[in-house]
Amino acid sequence: MQALAAVFVGKPLIIAAVGLAFLVAYFVWHSTEADSDRNPRALFLAAGAWLAYAAWEGFVMWRTPEADIRVDLLLIWPIVAILTVVSLYRAIRRRK
Repeated sequence: MQALAAVFVGKPLIIAAVGLAFLVAYFVWHSTEADSDRNPRALFLAAGAWLAYAAWEGFVMWRTPEADIRVDLLLIWPIVAILTVVSLYRAIRRRK
C-alpha cells in the first residue's frame, strides 16, 4: 500500500497518464476492431475512472497541499481498482 501511495498520492499528472494510457488503448483497439467479439468500450470506463481520480487529486492538491491524512482514498482507491479490473476483464473476454 505504501508503494501505491508513493506513486499516486499527490501526483495528479501520473494518475492522468494512466487514464490517458487507457484512453489511447481504447482508441487504438477501437480503430482496428479486427477482433469484433471483444469489447474495447470497457476501456473507456477505466479511462474515465482514472481521469476523474486525477481531477480529484489535482483539486485536493490545489485546496489542501499540506494534507497528510487522506481518508478519501479509502473510498477512491477501491472504486478505481474495481472499475479497472472489471473494465479489463470485459475488454479482454470474448462475447458469446
